[in-house]
Amino acid sequence: MSSLAHQRCLNHGNREAAARCPECQHYFCRECVSEHDDRVICAACLRKMLRTGSTRWSAFAGLLAVGEVLVGVLTVWLFFYAVGRNLISIPDSFHSGTIWKVRFMDEP
Repeated sequence: MSSLAHQRCLNHGNREAAARCPECQHYFCRECVSEHDDRVICAACLRKMLRTGSTRWSAFAGLLAVGEVLVGVLTVWLFFYAVGRNLISIPDSFHSGTIWKVRFMDEP
């Protein structure tokens, strides 16, 4: 196993390596590595880590969105159901057309 001092960056062959990525085991210069969760990691491995974390979150977000749509549809249905029940409970004499005839036809 060779020491870090004799290694070169995987992306920049003319630069001396500053760190070794713990995920892919390649050597990188200071420009090619970044610190994430108290670890020095290369950009490609960091991208992979973030992508796998976001796919889990996006699957949960998709389920959450479906749940929100179902709750919204249920709320709208209950609202119109309640309005319909209230309209049905109004007596026939009120909405059968006889009230307006009595009020407006009898006035001089």
